Amino acid sequence: MLIYTGGTIGMIENPETGALENFNFEQLQKHVPELQKFTFPIDSYQFDPPMDSSDMEPEAWRKLVHVISEHYHQYTGFVILHGTDTMAFTASALSFMLEGLDKPVILTGSQLPIGVLRTDGKENLMTSIEIASARDRSGNPMVPEVCIFFENRLMRGNRTTKMSAENFNAFRSFNYPVLAEAGIHIKYNNVQIHIEGEKRELHPHYLLDTNIAILKLFPGIQENVVAATLAIEGLKAVVLETYGSGNASRKEWFLRRLRDASERGVVIVNVTQCSAGTVEMERYETGYHLLKAGIVSGHDSTTESAVTKLMFLLGHGYSPDEVRRRMNESMAGEISIDLSK
Repeated sequence: MLIYTGGTIGMIENPETGALENFNFEQLQKHVPELQKFTFPIDSYQFDPPMDSSDMEPEAWRKLVHVISEHYHQYTGFVILHGTDTMAFTASALSFMLEGLDKPVILTGSQLPIGVLRTDGKENLMTSIEIASARDRSGNPMVPEVCIFFENRLMRGNRTTKMSAENFNAFRSFNYPVLAEAGIHIKYNNVQIHIEGEKRELHPHYLLDTNIAILKLFPGIQENVVAATLAIEGLKAVVLETYGSGNASRKEWFLRRLRDASERGVVIVNVTQCSAGTVEMERYETGYHLLKAGIVSGHDSTTESAVTKLMFLLGHGYSPDEVRRRMNESMAGEISIDLSK
């Protein structure tokens, strides 16, 4: 099943006006005649009206989960055409909302419209469909996960971040290996793909709480900025983007503000501003002070994954302590946990 939400990939240039317009499925078949070469039928579902990815919100994620769960047993896999700007947020959210998923859900898009001569959309679409339908020798899906496919790389959705507004190779998975690479052949990294040993039933979730803020630290950040963020009415969680391996200022006012918020029940999750690497608050004294203030480690989570995981956990009504505990557990392969520690 092909689900079109909106985004650049679905834009076609009007030959009379030159303006970019959203396609319908018939137009897509016209611009991508190769779709006819697949040996299986491809059905489509379209958001009406299509959404720019900058307008994507939890209500749209709920709609996607509803469409997938409603048609789950009819299809071998799902390909979601999505704008690139918030694709990593959507992929992360779906990885938590589609509990028990044992079929591929592949998000893809493009940097150039599908009707443009140099478009990257055609290759992304065709390979995504091939991956979504791929089976091993036992007939099981090759990649039963929520993934992003872009520019020859298949990545775990909740490990992925958009890194470029210009290049075709727009997405990266810095802290987790790619799940597959597409060249002449598609080479699957089977060791890294999450496969359950037993048959699972899909349990769709729709409860999300968006009372979350992101606080990115920078040298010279003022107390009133931190105080105002932590004093937002109804605030339940903060994703704190710190330096390096989870370090931050040791100023008395800063640690006090964080500690007071944490004691009020605000869950504060520490993620690094660095593209790659993990939070290790025990490594340096600055990080250790955050740990003492009640801040929980986000490990090697992306900001997109931390935000959507918090939305998911808070939406299910867990207590602050329970949310903190579950942020230290891998729910959908979103963080790397060293069980030996």
